[in-house]
Amino acid sequence: MNDLGLHYLWWILALVLIAAETLLPGYFLLWIGIGAAFTGLAMLVLPGLGLLTQAVLFGVFAFLSCAGYWYLVRPRLQAREPGDARLNRRGEQSIGQHYVLAEAIVNGRGRARVGDTLWTVSGPDLPVGATVEVVSVDGNTLRVKAPG
Repeated sequence: MNDLGLHYLWWILALVLIAAETLLPGYFLLWIGIGAAFTGLAMLVLPGLGLLTQAVLFGVFAFLSCAGYWYLVRPRLQAREPGDARLNRRGEQSIGQHYVLAEAIVNGRGRARVGDTLWTVSGPDLPVGATVEVVSVDGNTLRVKAPG
């Protein structure tokens, strides 16, 4: 094939890899596809590169783009998701929150309204309507204390 059109093959490979990312999500193929796109750009600028040089450039560009994702992009994405670690642990999301008792705490047990749900709470005996602060979670029971 003519060396002048070889950069198109790298760009087609880049598009195929990036499109495959939609079928196999995980960001890995995306960054390898970006490496292929940079290889195509290098072939556009330097059309006389041999096949071995192209393969080495592709490997270097793919490695650099994956490393760039791992060390630069990924930490920023994770920093934007502060509640993600407790996503499916609703009780743990309540720690530090204040709620009003819907049922008095008697003998260490009562119920508090959390959003549209009543949760079982344990803590010191308090009357209905008292405000409590969640200090920990034990299964489906919120451990509470009187705030202050």
